Amino acid sequence: MTTSAYQQMIFVNLPVNDLAASKKFFTDLGYTLNPQFSDDNAASVVISDTIVAMLLTRPFYATFTKKEIADATTTSEVLIALSAQSREKVDELVDRALALGGSPSGDTQDMGFMYGRSFDDLDGHTWEVIWMDPATVEG
Repeated sequence: MTTSAYQQMIFVNLPVNDLAASKKFFTDLGYTLNPQFSDDNAASVVISDTIVAMLLTRPFYATFTKKEIADATTTSEVLIALSAQSREKVDELVDRALALGGSPSGDTQDMGFMYGRSFDDLDGHTWEVIWMDPATVEG
């Protein structure tokens, strides 16, 4: 754990089949695009001040790796977990993703103090949305 005031960021790079459709999906979920880091090959989706999803066309993504690019519709390459402010916010985000063409992924997790649901985006990347009771987190 760091003691500095520096807020480390995470940039999740994801290959996508249809950049325009993926941009619409994520902006319709309520996220914004950073045009400074978006072009015909990539879209910078701002999830929070410290989390950015970089949606990259598959050919552009391939320029960053020598490995085979996973097909997230048939292979799990990563599980992306996002926190939510409440159980209701978990449901709102996942229900919106499903209405926009995402698909359900896994079962609802309800442990009382923790609640989560998951969805796969248009390219099969799994997004977990989780709420934890603040009292439980604090101690």
